[in-house]
Amino acid sequence: MKTTLEPNTACIDTCNSLLRGELAAVETYVQAITKFEKDSDVSELRRILVEHTDTDTELHENVISMGGTPSTSSGVWGGFANAVQATASLFGEGSAIASLIQGEKHGQREYEAALSADTTMPECRPLIATKWLPRVCSHIDTLEKLG
Repeated sequence: MKTTLEPNTACIDTCNSLLRGELAAVETYVQAITKFEKDSDVSELRRILVEHTDTDTELHENVISMGGTPSTSSGVWGGFANAVQATASLFGEGSAIASLIQGEKHGQREYEAALSADTTMPECRPLIATKWLPRVCSHIDTLEKLG
């Protein structure tokens, strides 16, 4: 967002929660790509990683534009997601892809919850509805095809 908005603590908290999810996704995809570096599906995983990185940057800027301080860590969710991905990677590509799908579906629910929350500012809704949520849905479709 390019304009400075009045601080809205609840919306900043929601966007920071989404940001932590994106940070966790970046960490998880980096780990998955490292595991399957020689796999033919890695180009799709890299594309998804770039999109999560872009969303991370956009959410970071969005939080600042609302007068908030952006999260810089994926927090507990990131540690959990990385542990799940590490375990899944031990069992092969199918398990790793399945865990990535689970993570994307969790993100989808988080974006949907943000859209339905009364505390999400009107200025944030278009980005969620037309950009970030569709990206996650596209990731799910791509991963389901890979799985």
